[in-house]
Order: sequence, then C-alpha cells, then structure tokens
Amino acid sequence: MDVITIGDAMIAMCPREKGPIIFSDTFKRKVGGAELNVAIGCARLGLKAGFISRLGNDDFGKYILKTIRGEAIDISEVKLVEGYQTSVYFREVLSDGSSRSFYYRENSPTSTMKCEELNEEYLRSAKILHITGVFPSITKNNQEIILEAIKLAKKNNLIISFDPNIRLKMWTKEEARSYIEKVLPYVDIILVGDEEIEILLGDTTIENAIKTFHDYGIGKVVIKKGAKGVVGSDGNSIYEVDAIKPKALIDTVGAGDGFAAGFLTALCKEKTFKECVEFGNAVGSLVVGVEGDNEGLPYYDDVLVHLGQVKKIER
Repeated sequence: MDVITIGDAMIAMCPREKGPIIFSDTFKRKVGGAELNVAIGCARLGLKAGFISRLGNDDFGKYILKTIRGEAIDISEVKLVEGYQTSVYFREVLSDGSSRSFYYRENSPTSTMKCEELNEEYLRSAKILHITGVFPSITKNNQEIILEAIKLAKKNNLIISFDPNIRLKMWTKEEARSYIEKVLPYVDIILVGDEEIEILLGDTTIENAIKTFHDYGIGKVVIKKGAKGVVGSDGNSIYEVDAIKPKALIDTVGAGDGFAAGFLTALCKEKTFKECVEFGNAVGSLVVGVEGDNEGLPYYDDVLVHLGQVKKIER
C-alpha cells in the first residue's frame, strides 16, 4: 500500500438547509472523520490506501464499512465491536460555507483497540503512515495507540505524515500541546494550519515556526493559511504558494484533509516539494465547492483539469 491512516470514522449528520443548527429540522446521513477523509482522498487520486479503526457492530458501523469498501480502501484492519455505538456528529453549515461540529463520540469503539493488536506486517506494507491530532484527542487509549503505531512505522522506515488538526471541543490547548510535543520528534511531514502554530509553539512568526519544526527533525513543513495560500519548506528553500480560487465556496469542512490527500499523492508520484503543495492546494479548493466531508474529494484527472494541465471536453 501507499498510505495507511488510523482514525475514528463517524456518521455525519448534515443539515439539508443552511443556517443555525437550532433551527435545522432535517439532516442527511453521510460518513465523516478526518483520517478516513484522507484515506478516501488518496484512494480517489489513485493511491492504495488502508484504514485502521474500530466501529460499533450496529447499522451505522455497517454502513460506514460498506462505504469504505466502496472507495477501494483496504479494510482488513477495521473491526466491528459489540456493545459500542458508532460515533456520530451533527454539523451546522452557514450561508458563507463556515461550519460548527457537535460531537457524540463518547465511548468510541476505537477505545477498545490495544497496542498489541497493531499489525506490524500491515504497517510494513505501506510507504506512509498519516496521523492527525483528532484520533488521540478522543481517549488516552488512542494516544498510546498512535505512539505505538509511530514506533512500528519508524522501525519499518515508513514516512510519518502528521496533521495536528486540533479540535478544542475534544481537548484543551494544554492537553493538545503536551501530547503533540511527544509526536513531533518522529514526524517527517507536518501539515499545520497557521492558527494552530500559537497553540503548539506560542506567539511566534511563521518563519520561526518553520525553523522550530525543522529543529524537531521534521524534513517537510507545510503551513496552511486558507485563502491566503501556503508556506512550505523542505529544509533547503521556503516556498510561498498562492491559494487556488475555488469555483464555489459551499462547505469548508474537509479542505485540510483534501490538501493532505493531494500532497501525499503527489509525493508518492515523486513530484517536487513545491508541486506537492500546489497539488494539495488544488484538491483543497475542489473540496470546498461541494457540501459534505468527503463528497468533494476529486479524482486525479479532475485535479489536472483544475490546475489547467489538461482540458476537459464537456460536450
């Protein structure tokens, strides 16, 4: 495989109409979860992706499993667990595309995972282990799972890709910083939002943040600035890459996951660092044009069209 992720897949209850959730009466069931979104994105872009997780042995869990299988993602390390309910979250989407999330993931099925259950042979089969700060924010158990997965991945020479993806509804700034500091020395690629820098490093400039991340031993540093573009450093040069204007701004959820999928896909295709950033930008700008966590994740040819590298005949 190319990329393996570890995460807590969820049922996403998305409002049929935009506006404050207190006035939302009807919702459409979809599938979400940061790490799963990345796996779906990578698979649609042509990579071989695997997902490690636990789902409740309920209808929601079975629906998610069916969805993952349909995206051609390897599910051999996804198990249904008796006695646990699959995680759910409700979304609020406003007219400008911004959103809020309301989580119901206490007693997550992933809390049943054990470090000794991690399949080293499975991890060894991949090139990249992609992790985020979402999964370890759910339980202390998940924090241990990630540290053990990193240990096995480094032992087998996998590239560690990390998106802090800090959700302050899940843990405090102090808890996030304390745990992520344990992870950073093992990371090869960091994909961090500019608003997360203060949480992780305190009040500092982007230039100093890049240097600090490199001092941790991180070879590739990517700082995402939303509509203002991306600043990236491969340790030799710093690149400022403009954002690609989306065709429409419908829903911003999943844009960061799309960027990660695009960046990792370009990396696996041996593109230059700057090309990886540009490809990630293109994927992210396509994601925000479609409502849903992962419905806007494109296929490879769609990205080439968006970048202007090929032409699409419409009719």
